[in-house]
Order: sequence, then structure tokens, then C-alpha cells
Amino acid sequence: MAYYDTSDSTIHFMPDAPDLESLKHLQRVLDELNPHSIVTSAKQDETMTQFLGKLASQEHRETKRPEIVFLPSVDFGLEISKQRLISGSYSFIPDSMTATEKILYLSSIIPFDCLLTVRALGGLLKYLSRKRIGVELEDSKVSVPILAFKKFVLTHLVSIDQDTYSVLQIFKSESHPSVYKVASGLKEGLSLFGILNRCRSKWGEKLLRLWFTRPTQDLGELNSRLDVIQFFLLPQNLEMAQMLHRLLGHIKNVPLILKRMKLSHTKVSDWQVLYKTVYSALGLRDACRSLPQSIQLFQDIAQEFSDDLHHIASLIGKVVDFDSCLAENRFTVLPNIDPEIDEKKRKLMGLPSFLTEVAWKELENLDSRIPSCSVIYIPLIGFLLSIPRLPFMMEADDFEIEGLDFMFLSEEKLHYRSTRTKELDVLLGDLHCDIRDQETLLMYQLQCQVLARAAVLTRVLDLASRLDVLLALASAARDYGYSRPRFSSQLLGVRIQNGRHPLMELCTGTFVPNSTECSGDKSRVKVITGPNSSGKSIYLKQVGLITFMALVGSFVPAEEAEIGAVDAIFTRIHSCESISRGLSTFMIDLNQVAKAVNNATEQSLVLIDEFGKGTNTVDGLALLAAVLRYWLALGPTCPHVFVTTNFLSLVQLQLLPQAPLVHYLTMETCEDGTDLVFFYQVCEGVASASHASHTAAQAGLPDKLIARGKEVSDLIRSGKSIKPVKDLIKEKQLENCQTLVDKFLRLDLEDPNLDLDIFMSQEVLPAATTIL
Repeated sequence: MAYYDTSDSTIHFMPDAPDLESLKHLQRVLDELNPHSIVTSAKQDETMTQFLGKLASQEHRETKRPEIVFLPSVDFGLEISKQRLISGSYSFIPDSMTATEKILYLSSIIPFDCLLTVRALGGLLKYLSRKRIGVELEDSKVSVPILAFKKFVLTHLVSIDQDTYSVLQIFKSESHPSVYKVASGLKEGLSLFGILNRCRSKWGEKLLRLWFTRPTQDLGELNSRLDVIQFFLLPQNLEMAQMLHRLLGHIKNVPLILKRMKLSHTKVSDWQVLYKTVYSALGLRDACRSLPQSIQLFQDIAQEFSDDLHHIASLIGKVVDFDSCLAENRFTVLPNIDPEIDEKKRKLMGLPSFLTEVAWKELENLDSRIPSCSVIYIPLIGFLLSIPRLPFMMEADDFEIEGLDFMFLSEEKLHYRSTRTKELDVLLGDLHCDIRDQETLLMYQLQCQVLARAAVLTRVLDLASRLDVLLALASAARDYGYSRPRFSSQLLGVRIQNGRHPLMELCTGTFVPNSTECSGDKSRVKVITGPNSSGKSIYLKQVGLITFMALVGSFVPAEEAEIGAVDAIFTRIHSCESISRGLSTFMIDLNQVAKAVNNATEQSLVLIDEFGKGTNTVDGLALLAAVLRYWLALGPTCPHVFVTTNFLSLVQLQLLPQAPLVHYLTMETCEDGTDLVFFYQVCEGVASASHASHTAAQAGLPDKLIARGKEVSDLIRSGKSIKPVKDLIKEKQLENCQTLVDKFLRLDLEDPNLDLDIFMSQEVLPAATTIL
């Protein structure tokens, strides 16, 4: 979604595209923005078309109704939208920039990985250029002024970009191992969504994913979710949770069934699925009526799962013959529903023996050369007399039999109409088709009854999927030992007591928990140093994941957690490289940091891991220090920043001011002789060294290389010049001498064609520079 603000000539965009799947959320966006016009694609599904029509016809709105503008769907094409964004003329971009530089600059502002956002921006730019808003009276060469692109987020949502979802492993897609699903694509890998997704229904899984893409600051909503989870975590409620979970497994895709009913494309299996869904919903209602009504979800299910569900289930159960439906692969009704249908079915069932009697009577009147005959019934054609083809019946004229009307030849059988078959057509009619027509009419009437109560079925899906998600989160919290977080609107930041990384603790035998304190006006910037592989990055991700889990209404992996007002989570932890981006690794790092610098507020959480390592050491250190000093200069409005670094010069050279906003932490280690022992515990202080040689030894590098590396490092640190190793030089000289001697010994000195001058000029003289 994107909109153009005429007051400041700025385009605002919302990168959280998945939120637009909810019409309620879209309505909330429109209520906050109160747009003059809504520009959308002319190609819309039925639900969106109804929503826009209802929006345009609302006469009770306090403000003016928005104009609905439909553009051709091609104007929202991905590639054309990208090209429109890149080729646009923007006053905030210098004209001296090349096309490549312009792309790099825009990529730091616009999330090109959010495809729906790019499409929305492209469509908006097309509309602006067509309407020439603000420059209607100007020359045609004057374009609509666009002074900036700014991201906006609804006040109750927490802003998280795609890079953060990736580096924190909130979602992680992997190729499916099954050869049968190679074409279908991906499965969920080891991720936070993967370990928490224990939903029994597809709609529950979809809602959980939607909650993950829409973390919220609405404390009422968060606490209502946590209340349900806490209730099911009580030991006495475990059996109830398991029963509800089983019932939820029968809640299927009701909207799809209702859509087929509207189009009269209902499948045979749809009736059985709908029947099980409705009866499971009634089971959920009865169970929730026995649960505490102080919990809003239980109250909603108990009240809103009305008797309409019982009416639907009763109708389907009394009318539909499920066994016969599956056997005949069509809609059939039970006996005693329609007397006329029952009578016709009895006639149809007794037809074989009756037709046998008729065939014997027909055979008595036929030529004695005809050994046998049968009377058959063919739907839409009627009753026919079937006679085997005799040897003398070669030509069409031979098929004629007195008293019979020839119809057709099929599989060496001649088919005729006789006086008796004509009487049967009049007496019995087309039984099969009549039965089908009458049962189809009953199916249509049953569909009308169901569609008239579609609202309660839609509500069933909403509440059942919500219950499914919360039962899944409760199950995960029980198995992994999570605790309930607390929320405080007065607290700025987070407090975590003995927090754990939810994914890492599943991959290691022992996990060392760590606490976090970032609140108030002090210690807003935490600089974390420590050796490589000491757990700095894990600690950083742990803080982000615990905060995220609390903001989606889940229990968290910590003894205690108090979450304050958090409006965004920004990260620079891992470079999500992609050839399609066309950006260098360091440029991606800079883009991620630029997002945080340009958008972070005093309520934002910023996680930065090893920023600056992708370029020259001095330049990287300078950039890191400049970014941190920029935030520190904001004073009380500085965001909560966690930064890990191996740039110990940041502290040693005092590049950051001595201020209460800065807090130095390190990962505790102990040197045991030549070994380095990691405690993976965060403590106050600054690391004395990065111990890169220890990590290099663990990676399997040769001892000589590690020793030489330590030597060069000490020389650089002391400011002394670095000289080549003499032993290595002598070894190389001897190797070159041996190579030259071997070449000389291979010469045939008795060969008259041998030219020693050439050997001297091409072999000896060039080698002399490396030997002497």
C-alpha cells in the first residue's frame, strides 16, 4: 500500500504487504489516512470488489467518501513498476547521479524485495503522472513533485523488514526433500515459525503466519492471547486442550466450499467435509461453554457458534446419503425425504427383473432364428430391445424387422424400439434422469439453506483458527518451558531475566541463559565485545527473538520478561546476498544500517552485528563510530541499540563519548594455558583481544600460518614494520635453485641445435632475481 500526501509532496508506503490480506486491517488503514481517492487494479477478486463497493456507498461517513479509481492491471505489473520507480524524476536525488548510483540510493529507501509494495508504488506513480496532481496548470514537461519516499506503519503495529525476518530465522524456506514435490517448491526449515507451528488446520497455520507478519503493540490484544495460552498450560486443562485440538483437525476450508456452492460447483466430498466441520464446531461450542467465560475467546465461541450450526448439521445429516454419494460420485438423498424420488428409485431397483420378463415376451413374437434378446434402459434414450446380430444381417436393409423400429448398431448388437418399449417409455419415463433432476433440485434447496447461514460459518473459521493458533503456542510453551511476558506502556525497552535463544537451545546439549536490561534513559547503546565464537551474535538474536515472540502474543524462552513500548525492530546481522539485488555485500550492510538510522525512534530496538567489517578496517571503524555517535547525540530519543564488534579500537581510542547512554559488555572467557574456555556469559567490561588465532586453530589452519598471523598482528599493534620471514625466503630460494638445476641437467649439450644463449636469457637470468 502507498499514498501521496499533497501537503508535503511525499509518497508514503507501507512495506508490510501481508497485512493487506485482512479487509479489517485495510479498513483500519483507510480510517487513519482518510484518502481522497483509492487507486487499485481493475482486476479484483469478488471479496475485494464487494469491499470497495461498500466503501464507496457509505453515506454515513463523517468525511467525504473516497473516489474509487480502477487502473488496468498492467499498470501494476512488477517489472514496469520497478522501471517506473527507477526512471522517475525526484528532487531529492542529484542529477549528477548515474543510473547505477540512483538504483543503489533508492534501494536504501524502498524495499524492492516487497513485491506488492513495489507494485503499489508503480501504480500510484502512474496515476499521479496521468492526473498531474499539483501541476495541472503547468507545462506538460513539469512532473508531479515528489520530495521524499517515507515508510509509514499503523500506530498499533511493530515495523519489521524482510531482512530481519530472515536473519532472526523467524521464517526459513528450504527445498523440499521429496522428489514428488520439487516442482511445488519449498518447506519450512528450522525457524521460529517452524517450531511454534503446531496448528491442526490450514487456516490456523495461515493465521499464525499472519500474526508473525503483523506483531502488534495493542496490549489488550496481546494479553487476551496470553490469557488463553496460560489457561491451557494449567495441568488440569491438558485433557481439554487435547480434545479441542482433535476437534480443530476437522475444521476445513469452509470459504472454498461456500464459493463452490454459490457457483453451483459443489463436489460430492464437500458435503461430508462441511458436515464434519459443522459438527466439530458444535463440539467446540459445547466445550467452550464449560470453560471460564471471563476469557473473551471462550465467550465468543460459546455465543457466536449459534443454533444455525445445529440447523445446518441436522439438514445435511437428514438429507445427504454420504455412502451413496461416494459410490455413485454424485449428490444423492436419503430415503423418506421425497416420496416421489423413493417411488422412482424402487422402480429403478426392480427394473432388471421386470425387463427380463418383458424380454421373454418380446422373444415369443420374434423370428425363430433369433436365439435371444434383452430389454435395456439407456438414460436420455429410454427403453430399447437389444438383439444379437445374425450372420445373414450384412447390409442395412437386413436390419429391418417387421413391427420394430431400428435405432442403431453397437458392439454386434442391434437396438430397436418395439410397442412394449414405447409403452415403457410412457409408463416409466426416463427414471434415471428424473431422479437426478429431483435430487439436484433438493441439493440446490439445501445449498440455499447453507448459504443463508454463511455468516456463522465464516465466523466459525475465524474463531476456530484463533483457538488453533493459541493451542499451538500453548503446546510449544509447555514443551519448551516458556514463561508469560509482562507488558508495560511506561517502560521504554525490554527487561529479560535468563533469556534463551529459542532455536539454539534445541540444537545444543547445554545452553547458557543471559539476562538483558535496556530501559529508561541510561545504557541505551550497548557495545558488546568478545572473542570470535563466544556467543555475541546468538545473544543479539536472542534479544530480538524474545521481543518478537512477546509482540505476537506468545510465551517466551526466559524466566521473566517485561516488554515496554517497542515500535520497530531493525537489524544488521547478516548480509542477505542476492545476485538479483545487484548490490555488493557492503552496500547491503549499509542499506540495512541506513534503514535503522533513518527510521528508528526512541521506542525502536536496533541490533547490529560486526558492522564495518566489509571494507577497510579504518573506514569500517570510522563508519561504526559515526553511526553510534549520531544516535548518542539524540540523547533521550536515542533508540535501544545492541552492537557487537571486534573493533577494540572503538574503546581503546575512545571514539565514543563517556556518557551514561553507553554501556560496555563482553562475553566472559578464561585462558587455560594455550586453550581458551568460553563461558557464553554476558558480563560488564571490554574484551582485551579477539583471540582470532584460537578460532583459526579450531577451523583447522596450519600452525605455521597461525603463528605467522600472531606475529604480524603483534607487529601492527606495536607499530613496527613487517618483514618477510627469513626461513621462508631461504626455502623459496633453494626451491628455485633446484628447479633451475633440474632444467639444466635435462639439456643435451651434444645437441648441435642447442643454443645456450637462449637458455641463459630465458631461464637463468629471470631466475637470478629470485635466487640471489
